[in-house]
Amino acid sequence: MAELTVEQFYTERKDFFDLTLLNSEEGLKKKILNAEVHRPGLALTGFLDRFPSQRTQVLGETEMSFINQLDHERLMKTCEKIFGSNVPLLIIAKGITPPIDFLSIADRYKTAVFSSRLTTSELSTRLSAILDMIFAPSITVHGTLVDVYGVGLLYTGRSGIGKSEIALDLVERGHRLVADDVIKITRKSPDLIVGTGSELLGQHMEIRGIGIIDVEKLFGIRAIRLQKRIEVEVHLTLWSDNLDYERLGIEEHRTTVLGVSIPQVNIPISPGKNITVISEVIAMNHMLKIYGENTAAEFSKRLSERIHRQTMTKDYLESDYE
Repeated sequence: MAELTVEQFYTERKDFFDLTLLNSEEGLKKKILNAEVHRPGLALTGFLDRFPSQRTQVLGETEMSFINQLDHERLMKTCEKIFGSNVPLLIIAKGITPPIDFLSIADRYKTAVFSSRLTTSELSTRLSAILDMIFAPSITVHGTLVDVYGVGLLYTGRSGIGKSEIALDLVERGHRLVADDVIKITRKSPDLIVGTGSELLGQHMEIRGIGIIDVEKLFGIRAIRLQKRIEVEVHLTLWSDNLDYERLGIEEHRTTVLGVSIPQVNIPISPGKNITVISEVIAMNHMLKIYGENTAAEFSKRLSERIHRQTMTKDYLESDYE
């Protein structure tokens, strides 16, 4: 799981969120543990049952109006309960300044309080987007990711089977390389995974017998892209006479990556086989399926209907004695 301190968040994103630290820097040492954002309306009234204290807390104009009308004793009691719950940080929207006692209690519990000039809705929207990106589940896999006709094809298989060479040939034909060798896959939503390369490797490739090449410098900026949705896994294996391979494509094989199910196509490698053209066909066939056209299923249906008609005709002719 990603780890983010309040200090990292403030240092890297203070301009984006227009943040100003209102109290001691002691609170910057705390950690933000998840991507959730919460507005503690009920908690300010004293109702703390099921209060999600581990979330980033946001106070808007309504909450601050309530706080500013509290008498000293009730304000102190409310602040003790909120900050005593060990919240990671608190951000006040619209540049509103809280009472001094509010900040003093936050300092006592070493909780950073920030002010932002953004509106409450804009602040919440930006926080959710950034924190979702930071805390999104991710893994690193060995493979090659290429954008072929707008479809993200993830090539997997044992080392040396030819993934990089296939990607290089696809780039030569006008497609775009995303990353080679090390692919970082991030789940952006329950049904969406996105692949990127490592910062160190960038758009470099290792071609055995040649060495490391820079795809961007060799083929230009149009030959690369920084990230791409992964839609199909193309698993490469060596051809074996002892194995049965899919002939019609009626049965769709699928694999699961970070809980997201995607189609998997198993391609046997043999001398003279043009995997580049096959890759383009995989991408175009995938798009046809998205648009509701399943060629294999339609062919099977027509074949079954043809056999049924022939059988019915044969039965009729055999029973016709006129």
